[in-house]
Amino acid sequence: MSITIRAVAQQDYAQWLPLWDAYNAFYARSGPTALPTEITQTTWSRFFDTYEPVHALVAEFDGQLAGLAHYLFYRSTIHINSICYLQDLFTHQSARGKGIGRALINGVYEQAKYAGCRRVYWHTHETNKTARRLYDQVAENSGFIVYRNHEWTQEPEPQIDADRASTKSTPRP
Repeated sequence: MSITIRAVAQQDYAQWLPLWDAYNAFYARSGPTALPTEITQTTWSRFFDTYEPVHALVAEFDGQLAGLAHYLFYRSTIHINSICYLQDLFTHQSARGKGIGRALINGVYEQAKYAGCRRVYWHTHETNKTARRLYDQVAENSGFIVYRNHEWTQEPEPQIDADRASTKSTPRP
């Protein structure tokens, strides 16, 4: 029973999709709050587009896919080298505790080093205690807290009260 970490392949879709769905369900994106099929299909296609900075690794265990890691590279205003963001990490419930999550993280580290990145980071919800036990072992905590804004939509912006602001904000393209 060995773990193999490798790049995702087109023929992996049938085994990748249940892992992706379970990962999203963990974050309450299932049923009425599930991601639209278009997002899943676009995500999948990005893994195979050489112009996209989005990548995927999978873990094979006992001849089946048992985990996934999605990561991306991006530029920064404070570094010359790109940065690697480990966006999604998931191990099938039945395969947890077997080193698959750690192997996937190490696989992302290897890909980041190969791409010239000097930094890999990720975040998780504070209640994800199982993952945090692993993360505390394999990563250094920088002390930063991750904040996020509300998701932007295509809806018109609300008007700014003239008494509170002297300029109107316009969205960037």
